[in-house]
Amino acid sequence: MQEFAIDAKVGFAIVAVFGLAWIAFGWYLGRKNVTHEDFALAGRNVGFAFASATAMATWVTSNTTLVAPELTYQFGIWGMIGYSFAALGLILFAPLSARIKKLLPNGYTSGDFIRLRYGRPAWYVFILISAVYAMGWLVSLGMAGGILLQALSGLNYHIGMSAILLICVVYTLFGGLRAVIATDFIQALIIITGVVLVAFLLLTNIGMDEIHANLSDNHPRLLDVLFPAAIMFLFNNIFFGLGEIFHSNVWWSRALAFKQKVAYRAFITGGLLWLPIPIVTGFVALAAPQLGIFPASPDMVGPTVAAAVLGTGGAVIVFIVVFSALASSLDSVLAATSDLVTRDIYHKRLRPNANDKQLFRVNRYVIALLGIVTWLLCLPQIATLGALLNFTGAFVASTIWPVVVGLYNPKLTGRYAAAAMAIGTLSGLISYFAIGFYVAALTACLVSGLITLTGLLRSRQTFDWEQLNEKEPAL
Repeated sequence: MQEFAIDAKVGFAIVAVFGLAWIAFGWYLGRKNVTHEDFALAGRNVGFAFASATAMATWVTSNTTLVAPELTYQFGIWGMIGYSFAALGLILFAPLSARIKKLLPNGYTSGDFIRLRYGRPAWYVFILISAVYAMGWLVSLGMAGGILLQALSGLNYHIGMSAILLICVVYTLFGGLRAVIATDFIQALIIITGVVLVAFLLLTNIGMDEIHANLSDNHPRLLDVLFPAAIMFLFNNIFFGLGEIFHSNVWWSRALAFKQKVAYRAFITGGLLWLPIPIVTGFVALAAPQLGIFPASPDMVGPTVAAAVLGTGGAVIVFIVVFSALASSLDSVLAATSDLVTRDIYHKRLRPNANDKQLFRVNRYVIALLGIVTWLLCLPQIATLGALLNFTGAFVASTIWPVVVGLYNPKLTGRYAAAAMAIGTLSGLISYFAIGFYVAALTACLVSGLITLTGLLRSRQTFDWEQLNEKEPAL
């Protein structure tokens, strides 16, 4: 009979205590939301400390805490180093966020920018890409909650998955982005403290020399800096991370919610704080062969090894850190995706005359609906976290060039932007299935970039930036 580092009752108690705390906090903060703008963008008044914390905490997802060990287990040192390069997404988004704040003073979503800058056809492609990515991220986060509880305490996967979804849906329903950012601040402190403790305990309990010797003798490929698939993964992950952040309303909503001149510093700070975390979490997986740990599913290697090395106390720390990381991302994706549906589809397509009260109500309905759909999709547990998330890389990497060029160059037209995203995505999907997940984002970005460049060379238009300053009609 398999033994687990944490008793199932203890694991469930931790989830219950933290869950009730987040829900109560979300309800308290939600009392300050008077308008839909308060709910969706926290009144556009978020300061530097909260801005930096939410940027870092939101990017510490199931990728960082569970998938980074999984890919280190598969690719070796390039797995954890490659994941750390995803910090470039946050850092390079800093100048873009300042530009977004300047060009869209009344904007709500990334969809607003695509619609106003490129027109309807490009907007349709962009919304489809955003929907696929958002659902992929939501499902991976929900699955990660179940995997975490199952790996450390033996608690049923469906209980853990259901619990984290229910908690995040409820406090996001209460507080909107204000609650998301405030809880992110606390979760960021927990994550940083916990990762430092895990690193210290790992280095104390298991030596670097022993791990290196075991890998050199039995698994030399994991130390091979010229491992071809791992090198491709490194570059693929860079473009995947850029695409994830540059297109996603999770980050655009933050850029629009932060105070003037805060966004640039906040995203750089958040990126630098995030950078060492996947190296620490990935390092855990390198000890698996020495300990004789070969989990049935590679996405369980991180918590399994941590529990074996650190014992019950360390396992509790890992449990709390990963749970906080999942919550800090899940609430953000719920809020940002519901804003995209409410603003871009309901308000701009279905009910252009909807008033503030109606938008407020619909936004909450959408959060609840997203939670239910995510729960249903998580039930079968059809793929590993890494495979599920990297599938979306083919989609998001195709948006990098249309977004960046569209923010700074007035010449690119909607026809070429739509083609770059659509054909780039298709090319990435073909390479995903024909070659492997580690080239999907790379291919999509390359093809999209070539089409974008062609569009710039052939374009004769000059876009008027004032068209982005969309005024809301008086109701």
